[in-house]
Amino acid sequence: MSTPDWQKPSSNAEANGGVHITTAADGSILIQESDDPDTIVTTTPEKLRAFILGVKAGEFDHFAEGEGEGEG
Repeated sequence: MSTPDWQKPSSNAEANGGVHITTAADGSILIQESDDPDTIVTTTPEKLRAFILGVKAGEFDHFAEGEGEGEG
C-alpha cells in the first residue's frame, strides 16, 4: 500500500496544527489532523460537501458558543 499524498495547509496553519486531506483510490476522502496523524477519518465527497455547507451556514456555531465557560 502506498503512502497517501496528503494535501497540507499553509506553513502558518501548520504551526498551529492543521488538517490534512487526500482522496483514496476508491474516491473516498481521507482526513487526518496533524496532531494525531495515526487517526484517519474516511468520508465520501458528498458528506464532506454537506458538512462544509453546514459550517458555512452556521449550523455548528452553537458548539463554539460559551467556549471556555465553566473551566477552571
